[in-house]
Amino acid sequence: MKVRTPLSQGWTLRLNTDRGTPEDAPPGLAGTAVPAQVPGCVHTDLMAAGLLADPYLDRNETEAGWVGRADWTYAAQLPQRDGTFERADLVFDGLDTVAAIHVAGRLLGRTRNMHRSYRFDVTDLLADGPAPLDVAFTSAYTEAEAVRAALGERPNSYPEPFNYVRKMACSFGWDWGPTLVTAGVWREARLEQWSTARLATVRPQVTVAGDGTGVVEILVDLDRTATGRDRSLRLVAAVGDASSDVTVAPGADTATVTVRVPDAALWWPRGYGDQSLYGCTVMLSDEDGGRALDTWERRIGFRTIELDTSADAYGSAFTLVVNGVPVFARGVNWIPDDTFPTRVTADRYRARLTQAAEAGVDLVRVWGGGIYEDRAFYEACDELGLMAWQDFLFACAAYPEEQPLRSEIEAEARENVARLMSHPSLVLWNGNNENLWGFADWEWEQALAGDSWGEGYYLGLLPRVVAQTDPTRPYWAGSPWSGSWDHPPNDPDHGTAHSWEVWNRRDHGDYLATVPRFVAEFGWQAPPAYATLERALSERPLAADSPGMLHHQKAEDGNGKLNRGLAPHFAAPGDFDTWHYLTQLNQARAVAAGVEHWRSHWPRCAGTVLWQLNDCWPVTSWAAIDGDARLKPLYFEMRRLYADRLLTIQDRDGDLVLAGCNQAAATWDTTVTVRRVGADGTVLARAEVALKAAGRSVALERLPDSVTEFGDARREFLVADADADSLRAVHFAGADREFAYPVASYDVRVTEDGEGGATVAVTAAGVVRDLLLQADRLDADARTDHGRVTLLPDESATWRVTGWSRPGAEAARAALFCVNGRGAIGE
Repeated sequence: MKVRTPLSQGWTLRLNTDRGTPEDAPPGLAGTAVPAQVPGCVHTDLMAAGLLADPYLDRNETEAGWVGRADWTYAAQLPQRDGTFERADLVFDGLDTVAAIHVAGRLLGRTRNMHRSYRFDVTDLLADGPAPLDVAFTSAYTEAEAVRAALGERPNSYPEPFNYVRKMACSFGWDWGPTLVTAGVWREARLEQWSTARLATVRPQVTVAGDGTGVVEILVDLDRTATGRDRSLRLVAAVGDASSDVTVAPGADTATVTVRVPDAALWWPRGYGDQSLYGCTVMLSDEDGGRALDTWERRIGFRTIELDTSADAYGSAFTLVVNGVPVFARGVNWIPDDTFPTRVTADRYRARLTQAAEAGVDLVRVWGGGIYEDRAFYEACDELGLMAWQDFLFACAAYPEEQPLRSEIEAEARENVARLMSHPSLVLWNGNNENLWGFADWEWEQALAGDSWGEGYYLGLLPRVVAQTDPTRPYWAGSPWSGSWDHPPNDPDHGTAHSWEVWNRRDHGDYLATVPRFVAEFGWQAPPAYATLERALSERPLAADSPGMLHHQKAEDGNGKLNRGLAPHFAAPGDFDTWHYLTQLNQARAVAAGVEHWRSHWPRCAGTVLWQLNDCWPVTSWAAIDGDARLKPLYFEMRRLYADRLLTIQDRDGDLVLAGCNQAAATWDTTVTVRRVGADGTVLARAEVALKAAGRSVALERLPDSVTEFGDARREFLVADADADSLRAVHFAGADREFAYPVASYDVRVTEDGEGGATVAVTAAGVVRDLLLQADRLDADARTDHGRVTLLPDESATWRVTGWSRPGAEAARAALFCVNGRGAIGE
């Protein structure tokens, strides 16, 4: 049997000085061997050695720029090979990015792609004893700038040359991320020793026959030794309790074995059914089965996935259909969870994706400026019922189609499609992020003047690779993309759309102006949690426009957009605490405006994918979970918006309607109490509205005139309660700054619950709008269980808080914020 020996110990790192020593490098670093971690990267190794300040804190990022422009060498000792095996291979699952690999002074090869694995035969080099291993990394800047010089300039939404090198694009900085260009052995390195033959690639194509039989057609590529080439081999595949085997003829390098599972239990997205998974094992052995040579193991799931792009009265659809059931996708965009991806463990993947699932998410889009994530990411999606939409790694730039990039891109695509296709959660391959849109609408076509820019990848190479390698899944050329050049790429009536005019230039009320077929990106910014800012920034007092805050705001005119977004709704905040609360609240409200509107238009609109779930460092951004893993108010709002049942008040042709959005399978049959309420809390009108929404549907009921005929919209609002479901919808006709709110008045009680936590109970004396408990202001480790609430007189709300070391009512009151308090409406 093949033996795998991880190479994770005994590594050192040193600075290469062939091109000189960078000015900002620590004195004495040249020639010094620094302990290194593999998997890892230069930045984290230098931080561990005390040679680099944490670039996530204050403005230290600017002092770390030299690291990415330097050359580095990782060194270790390879053990002597075991002579009982015919072959010894040195394997790297990931090298970041441009490297030369030497063993015993001999050059084995060169690499220029972070997104591929590499294998080198070292059998002879390790025959007589251990041998030194050096992995010499050239700066990714050096490579990218050389390719740019050879192929010519291509348009790019950012100033860095990430589109000339196959590396995680966002390590060169983004409008939410730092510029920290990494290098290192970023995935597992190991020695593999084997004889006769090994499994080079295993590709399970999983389908479901019409009679419910699960069919797994397993395509295998083999690698043989010289003596193994003339031998017959046996391939045995097992899926659950079913199995099948084939004999592989001498000299053959490929084989196919098919396993059928009668009455296969289906894998479903969360909320639609169970996530049934089957163990799948492929074993390679001698022909008589007496000696096992290699084994491959994964878990698979049986399900069908189609992409409905049919034409209809509104344009052309973009609807995911799983096991024959059309799905409204409740999605989030995923970026690398750390600028240094090697710090993202399997437990961290699990924690972050569990947070997504607990917020009602059923689709996670892996964005094209990051990485093909670790196996642990997709395994967590499999188990949690999260559909994974996988971008190929192209984002926001024109990509040359000439060598050396083209062959790298094809090899990268083939490897990663094969690597990930076993996961039932993977439902879509997407060609790129915003590049088709950029060519058509961002003046790229004129700037290119006929140069290649990536179209051949998105409309030629990539769909061919998917069709050949993984024909069980749909491919889409890009996001946004209308399906053909017959329509603009970001046409909301066709395919996928990105909604960025809102936030960049328009108020969030303008989400209501369109009904895209599928909203693959939209979002609104807000700062991270207060405790996150306190940890990341040493400047005091915190201020919205302080140097540190502005450094941790990477979006162009980001704070200007935040403030312009507040202006239509609130008086100008007079202090940082109010600004912080209102910008976080405005983020939640903006996303709510979009999702409630679009979800109420199902099935015309078939999904919303929030930009974004997570952050990679402490930063003001569009994320729902900040860079310290704290939940922003948007997270709790997302949990309300993505629940199976959502109650909302919408405008339809000038009439106010009650919309009951029901993604559950069972019919939602409820009675909703609708009240028109005065600013002082007096009920001015009341009606009972019967609401009945079949499973996976939306019910609309026009509200009676008695409750919608406002006397003065500046003093009246609507509250709709489906009491049996504990759902509430609130509708204000005007801006908060114009509404005649009373000054908020409420009682606060804190009770320790004996389970390491406490409850904060608030009872309102009058109307209290968007009351929010910021738990991290109680204690840096404190967490709470829900977000904003609007209370009428005598109503109560309770938050449970964990991680609060010294509970008390006075501290709780100081951590409570609402619109009609603390200067939010200008009193």
